Amino acid sequence: MRFMIIRKADKDTEAYVMPSEELLTAMLQYMQELAKAGVLLGGEGLHPTSKSSRIKFSGGKPTVIDGPFAEAKELIAGYTLIQVKSREEALEWAKRWPALDGNGSVELELRQLFENEDFGPELTPELIEHEAVLRAQTAAPR
Repeated sequence: MRFMIIRKADKDTEAYVMPSEELLTAMLQYMQELAKAGVLLGGEGLHPTSKSSRIKFSGGKPTVIDGPFAEAKELIAGYTLIQVKSREEALEWAKRWPALDGNGSVELELRQLFENEDFGPELTPELIEHEAVLRAQTAAPR
């Protein structure tokens, strides 16, 4: 089971406040623990919404809206992608998030990723094969 640990944005991440060396060290140690346990698939911090855009479709036509965006509660500052055996294991890893982050007041969201078996018969063998080829192409070094 794959899960994304989403680090919610806050006033500091939206204001481009860079993490301290102490926090960067703690995050690196956390990521190393995940990697050593064999559950880490990826993870990155995200630039603030002042450097982002939203693309909203209406009637099939896209409209681009540039940031920043005001709804800080709904924004994300980064993510960690893990693969574990259960939701409970994913929760245990999320609860080990470095306490230094957000000066001890950080909000995380845990979301499970869809797997092929979640889609049922609509995901045909041909679509599964096509997706596998696409994943292999995107995993190739650039």
